Amino acid sequence: METILLFAPLVGALICGFSWRLIGEAAACWVATGLLFLSMALSWVVFLGFDGETTTRDLFTWISSGTLDTSWQVRIDRLTAIMLIVITTVSALVHLYSFGYMAHDENFREGESYRPRFFAYLSFFTFAMLALVTADNLLQLFFGWEGVGVASYLLIGFYFRKPSAGAAAIKAFVVNRVGDFGFLLAIFAIYKLTDSISFDVIFAEGPALAEQSISFLGADLNAANTIGMLLFIGAMGKSAQLFLHTWLPDAMEGPTPVSALIHAATMVTAGVFLVCRMSPILEYAPYATNFIIVIGAATAFFAATVGLVQNDIKRVIAYSTCSQLGYMFVAAGVGAYPVAMFHLFTHAFFKAMLFLGAGSVIHAMHHEQDMRNYGGLRKKIPYTFAAMLIGTLAITGVGIPLTGWIGFAGFASKDAVIESAFAFGGPLGSYAFWLLVVAALFTSFYSWRLIYLTFYGRPRGDKHSHEHAHESPRTMLIPLAALAVGSVFAGAVWYNQFFGHTDTVGRFFGVPYAVEAHADEQGEEATDHGAAHYVLTGAPGEGAIHMAPENTILNDAHEVPKWVKVAPFVAMLFGFFTATLFYILRPGLPARMAELFGPLYQFLLNKWYFDEIYNVIFVLPARWIGRALWKRGDGDVIDGGINGLALGIVPFFTRLAGRAQSGYLFHYAFAMVLGIAVLITIVTLSFGG
Repeated sequence: METILLFAPLVGALICGFSWRLIGEAAACWVATGLLFLSMALSWVVFLGFDGETTTRDLFTWISSGTLDTSWQVRIDRLTAIMLIVITTVSALVHLYSFGYMAHDENFREGESYRPRFFAYLSFFTFAMLALVTADNLLQLFFGWEGVGVASYLLIGFYFRKPSAGAAAIKAFVVNRVGDFGFLLAIFAIYKLTDSISFDVIFAEGPALAEQSISFLGADLNAANTIGMLLFIGAMGKSAQLFLHTWLPDAMEGPTPVSALIHAATMVTAGVFLVCRMSPILEYAPYATNFIIVIGAATAFFAATVGLVQNDIKRVIAYSTCSQLGYMFVAAGVGAYPVAMFHLFTHAFFKAMLFLGAGSVIHAMHHEQDMRNYGGLRKKIPYTFAAMLIGTLAITGVGIPLTGWIGFAGFASKDAVIESAFAFGGPLGSYAFWLLVVAALFTSFYSWRLIYLTFYGRPRGDKHSHEHAHESPRTMLIPLAALAVGSVFAGAVWYNQFFGHTDTVGRFFGVPYAVEAHADEQGEEATDHGAAHYVLTGAPGEGAIHMAPENTILNDAHEVPKWVKVAPFVAMLFGFFTATLFYILRPGLPARMAELFGPLYQFLLNKWYFDEIYNVIFVLPARWIGRALWKRGDGDVIDGGINGLALGIVPFFTRLAGRAQSGYLFHYAFAMVLGIAVLITIVTLSFGG
């Protein structure tokens, strides 16, 4: 069953890519979609039937070289099972949605067969992500990691006639290579120190890595911290964290179903999955986990501020994704790995619905994406409006305070992240807590701003587009309805399994439910309670003593003060009322505020000028070097120098040599006698010396 759900999308990709001419476009696309729904059904069977015991299935020997003996294996544990249902559910619904959205695309000429290629890319994208999450070793995981990168390049640049789409695809590919270089270095370091890339071996070596040093960049560094930092650099690129985030908004150049797939279920969540998967190593890397907290909280805040002023409906949701990923990394950084997976799980439903809902709006408005040209659409597209409203209630965290779980999906998981950050304590915990609360306020503001600009007020922009706006076909509305169910109930149904008390969560994941601590002497009770985190995978080391459940970060998060639990709800309300004031009660206020705070508005509108700064630091010097190599190297040295030699000096010697070929026998005899005389002279002088 696990093998079928893994390879079904690959079969669909091959059929759509190479056999559609034999069976027809529509049939090929439906076969690929059907195989995705098969994979989804099997994934839910695996998730609901998982008994807590990790299983692996060998498929074939992959690489055998020296001590590296790697098989392609399918690993199924709770972490994998969660990712399986997230990936396949969203992907299957995106496949169905694409039938309506891609029916008539103005970016292609009449008669062009673009749909089989699009569905082939979608299915290959899904297969690569499934290969990533079912991997039982780092090399297999890296194969899926790079496969996702290739597929995202193809999908972001799908509109190949648009220069902006091609540039966005290249940007995504290049920026991710920066992160991937860090990930590769981490794999090399792990293999060098453990002589293995198998997860079970690596996880058991966690305590040993904490005691080892590794030479890196001319310095002797702690192995666990160095590996943890390099792993997170890889995650930063794939999950678009601050400094490596610039590719994510530009990825909106691809078709909207692509945006839903990248931002909800696949590429951007791979980094969070990697950090949680490697938690047995990161638990021994405090500097790395602290760095994760700092970057995650900063990303959540940064992306939320930029989302406040964006006007493209897809870019607003894209920056929202960037911000929510920051929440997940904060949870992983403080050691609440189940909470990170909880927010990843719920986020997939409401973020996919928001993107697909935005696609429905764009479809209705004839591919207009500027929200300033919307307005008054709730009566034109009521089902889309309802879906977007549910998604907004979920992402802003609407629920009943102090209950923990009675509310929309985002209420349960996002509040769990914020409470875990506060429970972490210290200056770093306070830093993360307050940035996340402020980010929650901004999230509420820009989410309701999107709703008000799109569905309320008077129609703006092109009159013809408004008059002919219509609801999307059923193939687009059915996925919205399915995702709406998850956006409402996913948090409440699985709250205890992800964020209950530690023993409940431990039984759900089927792993040791407390970090191990070592006694000072044999038989002495463990007293090291400072790093009591939850480890998702791996068995405790030898001599380990399980700590009491009440000492873990998960249980501490439940004991935070009530004002901490209420703070996200208050922030959400403040953002909601502010957006209502700006865009419903006093719609002229935003323009006046933008004029009053002009520099700040431009700073946020230009995304903190990251692209401009990177252009100065990296792009312009690279262009200068390239131009210098072209003009000076190729032009002056190659063309002017070497070619100059070929055109000047070489012909001179050629003509000189040609004159020696006179055709007269006595000239050749004289040359031979002269050569013999020179040779005898040299020999005589040599022996004489």
